[in-house]
Amino acid sequence: MPVPAWLWAATIAALLTLILLDLIIVNRRPHRVTIAESARWIAFYIACAVAFGTGVWIFGGDDQAAAYITGYITEYTLSVDNLFIFMLIMASFAVPAIHQHRVLLIGIVMALVMRGVFIAVGAQAVQRFSWVFWLFGGILIYTAWKFAFNNNDDEEYDPNGGVVRLVRRLFPVTDDYHGSRLTIKQDGRRLLTPMFIVIVAIGGADLVFAVDSIPAIFGITQDAYLVFAANAFALMGLRQLYFLLGGLVEKLVYLTYGLAVILGFIGVKLVLHALHKNELPFINGGEHVTWAPEISNWTSLAVIVTVLTITTVASLLKSRRDTRLAAEPAAPESTAPHSTAPESTASGPADRN
Repeated sequence: MPVPAWLWAATIAALLTLILLDLIIVNRRPHRVTIAESARWIAFYIACAVAFGTGVWIFGGDDQAAAYITGYITEYTLSVDNLFIFMLIMASFAVPAIHQHRVLLIGIVMALVMRGVFIAVGAQAVQRFSWVFWLFGGILIYTAWKFAFNNNDDEEYDPNGGVVRLVRRLFPVTDDYHGSRLTIKQDGRRLLTPMFIVIVAIGGADLVFAVDSIPAIFGITQDAYLVFAANAFALMGLRQLYFLLGGLVEKLVYLTYGLAVILGFIGVKLVLHALHKNELPFINGGEHVTWAPEISNWTSLAVIVTVLTITTVASLLKSRRDTRLAAEPAAPESTAPHSTAPESTASGPADRN
């Protein structure tokens, strides 16, 4: 749908206001974020996302509203999977609990900026080059395969990756945290703190995640405004979800497989759309493939919600069963009666001599 410049400006201003509100209310003093506080903020951000979706439905129509809702749910779900990596980074660098919220907030702002650039480039690419749909579809199908058959990304991910090691090599870093400060001056030298390194690690993870999430939402809608809004609202609630879920994320054991199904589905949808837009000379002589079915936004929404529901319920049932089995007492050792026959005293031939 055509979006005037003033609406873009108003949306970005509203998001910046939310971030500023968060900084003033939550970050005016560092503290450990409680579950109740996280739940209130998540409810607030979901309400904001729903209000925005209502506006899209009123002014843009049913199909645009379905595209936004589907994109929002997809991006939020991908964000939940990303929490594994965030938890790994926080644990690896031993970030104090009272500063974790600020780290995530800075990381979210960085992600918004990076994804904004990705979205701008991607929107121009999909409008000018039909082969981009093939590229995005291939990325999603490959990512789905990795999720389904190489489900150990959280173990392989190195928080002290190449960028972090480069920063440590080029700049002096203190051993201890100094509150939430990123740098300090010590003995006339400017030193980085571990907090700066954590921010670099979070930013690097955000950049990697964008490679999966941006093609995924462009597979749902090519409207840059809806793509940006869905990403923004999903990211705004991510840091609160980090504190609310905590160890619960580890119980969603089938989430990665659900994401594999979702990304694979969107990848196939993109390939079908690429066939409709085809201009590659070696496919159907460069003509559009009209027989390929198009998957509607409502169908996409139904598939994604169904997969997430099944995945979540199955994960929680398995977690409950595992907890119950772990709580059961160990089975007693076998009480079968021992043989009462006397032990043999027979000796070998050499002993009898």
